[in-house]
Amino acid sequence: MYFIPFDWTFLLLVPGMIVAAYAQFQVSSAYKAYSKVRTKNGITGAEVARTLLDSNGLSTIGIEGVAGNLTDHYDPRSKVMRLSQGVGQQASIAAVGIAAHETGHAIQDKEGYGPLRFRSFMVPITGFASNLAWPLFFLGFFFAQTSWGFALMDLGIVLFSLALLFNIITLPVEFNASKRAVEALMDNHLILPGEEIGVKKVLRAAALTYVAAALMSLLTLLRLLILRGSRD
Repeated sequence: MYFIPFDWTFLLLVPGMIVAAYAQFQVSSAYKAYSKVRTKNGITGAEVARTLLDSNGLSTIGIEGVAGNLTDHYDPRSKVMRLSQGVGQQASIAAVGIAAHETGHAIQDKEGYGPLRFRSFMVPITGFASNLAWPLFFLGFFFAQTSWGFALMDLGIVLFSLALLFNIITLPVEFNASKRAVEALMDNHLILPGEEIGVKKVLRAAALTYVAAALMSLLTLLRLLILRGSRD
């Protein structure tokens, strides 16, 4: 009987998987909990977004609905903010926090915030690189005895490194948007004293998912480097 050898490098990904699962649990729990906590002034996510956009000279940015749950995002190319029904139409702590966070991205875009501009530039490159990285690497891995095998593995690693770079540059973009969100909500008196605690919990939980993505990318790159070295 032929046994397929166990790939121990897969174990390198376990910490990332654990952090990712924990992050998903945290964001789901925080969103579920604070979606049930109504804002004391009854303001909805869409109303928060509109108020903050207008107060920052961004009245031309439209607000549209988007299907799904936690699918809210600001599109810097179309200059449109898209809010899910659970955020745009609800007057909850979670809704206003997420809406304010997305407004933070719009303000970053207006101000030419460096990390956001770089991330936007990286979006199409990262998508292309991610789609090619794995096929190229494993094609080279299985044909490492050829003259071009190592070249394909190296190219796959370089392309995957772009995905890691994208995840790393995403961190300051998201943390900064959350910081702006809390400050804007309080400065504009859109939430009352004490409500910022719930907003911060929701946004911190969401930020953890980006940390998990960056960690997973880093561990995956380490795995690729070890697999590449094993073929020498």
